[in-house]
This record gives sequence, structure tokens and C-alpha cells, in this order.
Amino acid sequence: MEISLKRTVGLFTLTMYGIGIILGAGVYAIIGKAAGVSGNSLWLSFLIASIVSVFTGLSYMELIPMFPRSAAEYVYVKHSLRNRLAAFSVGWIEVFADVIAGSTVAIGFAGYFVGLFGGHIVVIALVLIAMLSIVNFWGITESTKLNVVFSLVEITGLLIVIFAAMPHIGSVNYMETESGITGVLSASALIFFAFIGFEDIANIAEETRQPKKNAPRALLFSVIVTTVMYILVAISAISLVGHERLAASTAPLALAVSQVLGQNAFTLMSIIALFATSNTVLVLLIVGSRQIYGMSKDGSLPTMLSRVHKNRRTPWIAVLFVMFCTMFFVLFGKIEIVASAADFCTFAVFCFVNASLIILRYKEPNRERPFKVPLNIGKFPIIPFLGLATIVLLAANLEPFTILLGFLILIVSVPLYYALKKISKLRI
Repeated sequence: MEISLKRTVGLFTLTMYGIGIILGAGVYAIIGKAAGVSGNSLWLSFLIASIVSVFTGLSYMELIPMFPRSAAEYVYVKHSLRNRLAAFSVGWIEVFADVIAGSTVAIGFAGYFVGLFGGHIVVIALVLIAMLSIVNFWGITESTKLNVVFSLVEITGLLIVIFAAMPHIGSVNYMETESGITGVLSASALIFFAFIGFEDIANIAEETRQPKKNAPRALLFSVIVTTVMYILVAISAISLVGHERLAASTAPLALAVSQVLGQNAFTLMSIIALFATSNTVLVLLIVGSRQIYGMSKDGSLPTMLSRVHKNRRTPWIAVLFVMFCTMFFVLFGKIEIVASAADFCTFAVFCFVNASLIILRYKEPNRERPFKVPLNIGKFPIIPFLGLATIVLLAANLEPFTILLGFLILIVSVPLYYALKKISKLRI
């Protein structure tokens, strides 16, 4: 009898899972850069970025109940294009993005840790990945419980910023911009990366109770909560120190809180950043392993990668595989160039997801859709098209070298697919 993954994740834990990965470490680093571009209209840039996220998020909300499986994006593309190579390519760049992001954030965690306690960055990053991989192996219940705790700490850190700023709200003109609407939109392109993560809810659908109902709700709730939090934090940070000082700081939120808490703010926010970064790494390890598991189970990767542990009910070989891959890139130390290509990979995946929904509306119009994206012209869904268009526009803001490297990573999937097909005799 085939051993399946364990369905234990409910609506609350799934929502916290989404909130945890979206809040993550991104806002702590990106808010200063965005403030330098948008000025006091930083909150508006967050709002625009959230709207762009919702376009693609709604596509996921329709697709998840239709295909509640691991390796979600791979499954969507396979069913829409009916081409295993295209699906494999999407799965490949999704796994690549997860592994590289996990390595990058683990190094970020180690940087905060060394600043507080000392040690060697690479060693600390490797230990973190190993420890969180053990949690990932031990069970989805344990992983999501730890995620909830870490997410609550992340939320607490942002609430500290908000409450610290309450006496100062209204102290600046929140419509003032540095470069007009162009600056606001440019900042939105930066901020969009702080929203990435909502899509990861799709990849633990096989471990979710009532996934057709709970997964879309969790995605929607997590985007709403994080949007409200981000906008309030943006207004609060600007109110406390203004966009010029925020942009000039390497620790913008710590700088903002220090206006109220003094120099203890740096230590406090650094400790919170440890929770934020480790939570992000945990979720990326989970998502990466489920992507590998789903592709293997479907026959596009060697069968051994879909083996489920008899007692823990987790895809243990996929967990080990993702752990070692993530560790491998940590050994290189600084991987900023490769990490930037992971951003392109994420954009590419979102394009495929939106396109898949549009195609499926025509190819499988009668398939049951527990949730259907509103605003349609006949069979043509307008919102997924807007999602596709806005993602292309945001991707155009990436550095040319990043785009080129991203395309090379995508192209590598073709010979890799045929090599694996020949070696392992995978299904076509």
C-alpha cells in the first residue's frame, strides 16, 4: 500500500504559514530602499504591490481547488499545456528559486546571529539548514506549529514599529513623493518581492485538511493581513524618521524603533530578524521538498524522491535532497548574483500560472471550479490577464544580466529533462 502524506494542516495554521513566509525577512531589508525611491508615499507603493500580488493570488485561488496537489505550478502547466517538458521546466525553476532563496536567507540569518553572538557565518547557516530540515522531516504538524510561533514573533516586531509611531502619525505629508508616480511605481516593483510567498500555500495542499476550501481562504487571508501590516508599518516608519533617514539606514526598522526605545532597538529588531529569517528558511525547505516530491510522484523525477517515511509521513528523501542542495549554495558564501536570478524565476512561474488559468478556461471549461476568478469576457478571465501583464512589467525592471541569467537557468531545464528521462526512463 502506498504511503501518503499526512493531512493535518487546518485553516489557521495554513494562514499563519502564508503570513509567515510573506512577512519573512524581506520587509526588514527592502523598506529602506523603497523609501528612497517613493518618498513619503511609501505606503502607496505597498498598496500597489499588494494589488499586483492579488491578481496572481486570485489565479492560485481558482487553480488550487482544481488541482490540490504538491508541485502545484508543475501540475497547473502540465494540465494546461499538456506538455511534460514545459511542466518540468516550471517545476525546475521553482525548485531552483526555493533552494537559492533558502541559501540566501540562511546566510542572512547567520549574519544577524554573528552580529549578536559571534561565530562563523557559513557554519551557522549550515547548522540552521540542518536543524530546520530535521523539523521538516519530523512532520508537517511540527513544522507548521513552529511556523506559527515564529510568525507571531514576526508580527510582534512589526506591531512594535506601529505602536511606537502612534503618537507621531500625521507628522508628515504621506502623499509627498521623490520622483512622482514613476518613483511610486518603481518602489512597488521593489516591494513586490516582500509579498512573494503567498503561492507557497499551494504546495502543501496534499497535507491540508479540506484543501479545496481551506487553501484559497488561507491565501486570501494571508495577503489581506500582510497588506494591512505592511501599509501600517510603512506609514509608521515614515512618521518616525522620514524617508531620507529610512533610505540611508542599513537597518531601517531598527532605526525607526530606536526613536522610542533607544539603542536597545537594534538588539531587539536583530533578535526578531533571527525568527523572521529562520521562518523563511523553514517554509522554503518545506515547499522545495514538496515540489520535488510532487514531480517525482508524477513521474518527472526519479521515483525514489517520492518515497514517504513510514512513521513520519513526510517525503524524507526529497527533504534530504533539498537540504543538501541548499547547503551546497551556502558554501559559496555570497551568492547575490544567483539570488537575483531566482527573482526572475519566480516572475516566470507567476507568468505560467496566470497563463495556465487562461488556457484551462478554454480547454476545460466544464471542470469543477469551487472558486472562480470574477470579471470575465465570455470565457476570457480579465484578472489573470492583468496578473500576467503586471508581472511582465515588473520583470522588465530587473537588471538585464539578471534576466539573461534567469533565461539560462530556464534553458538548462531542457537538457536536464532529457538526461533524466534517458537515465531513469521517466514517463513522457
